[in-house]
Amino acid sequence: MATSPSDAPSPLAAPRPLSARDIRTLGLAALGGALEFYDFIIFVFFTAVMGKLFFPPETADWLRQLQTFGLFAAGYLARPLGGIVMAHFGDRTGRKRMFTLSVFLMSVPTLCMGLLPTFATAGYAAPLLLLTLRLLQGAAVGGEVPGAWVFVSEHVPERRVGLACGTLTSGLTLGILLGSLVATAVNTVFTPEQVLAYGWRVPFVVGGVFGFFAVFLRRWLQETPVFEEMRQKKALVKELPLKAALKGHAPAVVVSMLFTWVLTAGIVVVILMTPTLMQQLHGIPPAKALAANSVATLTLTVGCICYGLLADRLGPTRAMAIGSGMLLVAAQLFYRGVASAPEHLVPLYAGVGFCVGVAGVVPAVMVQAFPPAVRFSGLSFSYNVAYALFGGLTPLAVTLALKQSALAPAHYVSSVCAVGLVVSLLLFRGFTARSSAPGEQPAPSR
Repeated sequence: MATSPSDAPSPLAAPRPLSARDIRTLGLAALGGALEFYDFIIFVFFTAVMGKLFFPPETADWLRQLQTFGLFAAGYLARPLGGIVMAHFGDRTGRKRMFTLSVFLMSVPTLCMGLLPTFATAGYAAPLLLLTLRLLQGAAVGGEVPGAWVFVSEHVPERRVGLACGTLTSGLTLGILLGSLVATAVNTVFTPEQVLAYGWRVPFVVGGVFGFFAVFLRRWLQETPVFEEMRQKKALVKELPLKAALKGHAPAVVVSMLFTWVLTAGIVVVILMTPTLMQQLHGIPPAKALAANSVATLTLTVGCICYGLLADRLGPTRAMAIGSGMLLVAAQLFYRGVASAPEHLVPLYAGVGFCVGVAGVVPAVMVQAFPPAVRFSGLSFSYNVAYALFGGLTPLAVTLALKQSALAPAHYVSSVCAVGLVVSLLLFRGFTARSSAPGEQPAPSR
């Protein structure tokens, strides 16, 4: 675990308040995270167009769709490798260097995607180039997300780790909303023919340019005090950081992966899959489904911060228990409510979107589950491997379960939340380890 009870600060010690520098760090990190996640997610909003442009015109529609989503999924498969490599150097050479490198590695392939030749120009080289760029994007985001959580949590006072992680996570979800709004704007401003001809390039070029702007902004950030203290005391891990994390902190890895499962259930099913499911299951018009999704993503952004504040007040595992229970109930109310009264889609979606904000607590648990010397590697491995596994299998599992019940999404999300609730309660009661539960220990002194 990250610390022992003896490491806890004296209750008489006055907590350091959140400074203007801390707020600036959180703001810059969240903005950069939003722009980078926009770069990663914008591909999904143009899969139909990309399929037509980057594969032979005689390809069957179902095969073209399968190939295009395969390219999208390739980004997720590359996340663990990119995350492990960046985390290794993040634990060895510094958080800031990798934090800046990740956004740069995302900006370059995004910009290049907007400039790629299509199949009509380059033949089979076009989809191969697109696949290569998508893999680079995946590797970049694999280092960005866990690196950002570690970076902000090690900058703020120990009693504000929840707020820091919640704010950063809200920035990532804001990137999803930004992608949705930009895609809507492109399809509104341009005709379908113009989008196919050149309009699809606009969001990728814009994303690449904004990414370079984020690189510039991150130059103003400082290395984390926690890492600087380890470097001065020569307390950096001597062996491979990942090996040390897996060997000495296996319970923390398991807990982190289970909580990441809760995060993926909320994001993948409720936010990413549901607009399409609402159209297929209940005949809701695409425009209305997407508008409701934008509202839900906005409430999710707010929810991440609110749950982060709750984690600071009650402790991450308590907040995780409360959040998992609320999402369990909200998912049932949402999917059952829309099935019986589709006209209530927007308020129901807004409510469950807010509850998905429990995702903001997950990193607060994880960053305090690992000691600073292997924190980046332990968190990155747990999060990226779990996300690749559960994020990749979730759409398939839900789609297959829909053959048995139209409420399959509700049952899946609720079941995963039940796991999160049970694990949280076990951690809180101290049943899983000799020391206190991950997430209840204070972070290293700032």
